[in-house]
Parts: sequence; C-alpha cells; structure tokens
Amino acid sequence: MKKMLLIYIMLIAAFALYVLRFEYTSQVNSSWENRGLRGDLGETYMMITFQSGLEYWKSPLKGFEDAADALGVNVEYRGATRYDAKEQITVIEQAIARKPAGIAISAIDPKSLIPAINKAVEADIPVILFDADAPGSQAYSFLGTDNYKAGVMAANKMAELLGREGEVAVLTVPGQQNHEERTKGFRETIQQRYPSMQVVEVADGHGDTLKSRDETIRMMKAHPKLAGIFVTEATGGAGAGEAVQQSDDGEKLHIISFDTNKATLDLIQNGTISATIAQGTWNMGYWSLQYLFHLHHHLTVPAPSPSGENAPLPVTVDTGISVVTRSNVDDYYAK
Repeated sequence: MKKMLLIYIMLIAAFALYVLRFEYTSQVNSSWENRGLRGDLGETYMMITFQSGLEYWKSPLKGFEDAADALGVNVEYRGATRYDAKEQITVIEQAIARKPAGIAISAIDPKSLIPAINKAVEADIPVILFDADAPGSQAYSFLGTDNYKAGVMAANKMAELLGREGEVAVLTVPGQQNHEERTKGFRETIQQRYPSMQVVEVADGHGDTLKSRDETIRMMKAHPKLAGIFVTEATGGAGAGEAVQQSDDGEKLHIISFDTNKATLDLIQNGTISATIAQGTWNMGYWSLQYLFHLHHHLTVPAPSPSGENAPLPVTVDTGISVVTRSNVDDYYAK
C-alpha cells in the first residue's frame, strides 16, 4: 500500500512539473509573439576587432548596427588599435568584465586568443567569430569568407589576365589563418591548373602600406620577369599599387588585391590594380548579431555540425566573395 502511495505521489509530482514547464514555455512563446524579436532594455552586444581604425571594419560594423536596429538592442565597437594579439586579448578581457549579452570577434591570432574566447563562453557570454577564425575555440560559429576559395578565385583571375603564363608572387601576412588560406588556395591552383605559370616568391607585407610598397619594389627587382602579384589584404594592395606607380616597369605588372576600401577601388578605377576580391562583410556583421541574439535568448534549434554532434548554429557560414574589376568598380563605392 505504501509502495502504491509513493508511486502516486511521484506521478503527481511529475505531472505538476510538466504543467509548470508547459505554462512557462507558453508564457515565453507568448511573450515573443506579443513583442516580436525585440531585445530587453539595456541589452548590449560588442564587436571586437584589431587595427580598429581600418576602413575595412566599417562594413561589418554597419551590418552589426543594422541588425541591432532591427532587434532593438545596443551595440559597442572595440578593438586593438594596433596589429597586436596581446592588446586584443586585453580588450576581450575588459569586455568579459562588462558582461555583455554577446561578443563578435575577428581573431588576430587564432591560437593566442583561444583562452580569452573560451573564458567568455564559460562566463555564459555567447561568442561568434567573424572574418578571421580561431579553430579549436568554444565560439559557437564562424561567419566569413571561404579564404581558400578566395585564393582559388584570385589565381583563376590572374591566369586570365596573364594568358595562363608567367611569373607571379604573393604579398601576405604570415601567421594569420585567413591570409595563409588565401595564399594556399592561390599557390595550389597555380601549381595544379596552370603549368606555364610559377609562384616565384611569397613575401611578408606586414599589413603595412609602406612595407608592402618596399617589398613589391624589391620583388620586381629580384624577379625581372614578374608579371603579377596577389596581395591578400587591402593595406598591402595599396602599397603594391604605390610601387607600380613609382616604377618605370610597373605598367606590365598585374595586381590582384583584397577587399573594397576606397583606396583600392580608386586604384582599380585608374588601372593601377587590375582586380580585387570583395568579401560579404556586411553579412558578417549582420548575421553575427542575429546569431548572438538567438543564443542569448535561447531561441536556436540544434543543427548537426561537421563532427556529427548537435550544435545550436551552423559551425561555419560562407558569406560569399566576388571579383571587382574596372568594369564593375562603380557598384562597390559606398552609396
């Protein structure tokens, strides 16, 4: 008899918990139905980059802000002022202390930033990575360019410009994953698809205009038959453009750069740079905030990840690329 009574008590308790959970879920769902996807008062999300003054960040930040307007939340922009991983880690630590609703980060150095990223997630602050990934971290998702594919696209465009033959070089930023993937895609495509072309050198432009200019001048002297340079970032592209403008032999050198800042577009318009690879930077910012919002409010539905486990978001999202040349450059100026 006592055993039956205990079973009845357990069943009643289980039913009561079910009813309470159902009522809570109904209230939550009703709340979202009544107010729509709108954040709470004072709900703030942060975007953290590096070299924070770069024009490049304007587009992803605009996407971040546009998503904030749609969701009724606040955003703040922070970043390392220099190309310095330690400074960016400090910025992330400061952000964690402020307990934002979520953080979107472009990682300057994938390995050194992992502890700071994980610390944020362990503090129940959702983290989304965009533009530059940090594989192995606990961040929920990466939104950005398929950088290997971007390198492939640059190689195919270079082959088109050079008639599938000639010496080419790469000006990049070693040690940063997105640049290394672009370089790898370019080199492997040249090697595998274009036997009459050769990558004669991969040089470090340090993400700096003057150093990239000097490296371009040096490579032009070291390789008199150099016909093309692929530059994996916009600052270096501007430097390579300056080198071409200053050189008597510059007219025969084709430059393919990266991104669509005004300086790069101007150099395409005047013929100094032959083409540039445009990224879906607005998408990076917009969907980073959308994802963070859904994580913060527990609105996501688990999706299968490449590892076979369930993840609340797609592990990676390709935000797209396109080629900009003189024929379509006007479409990429800020309106």
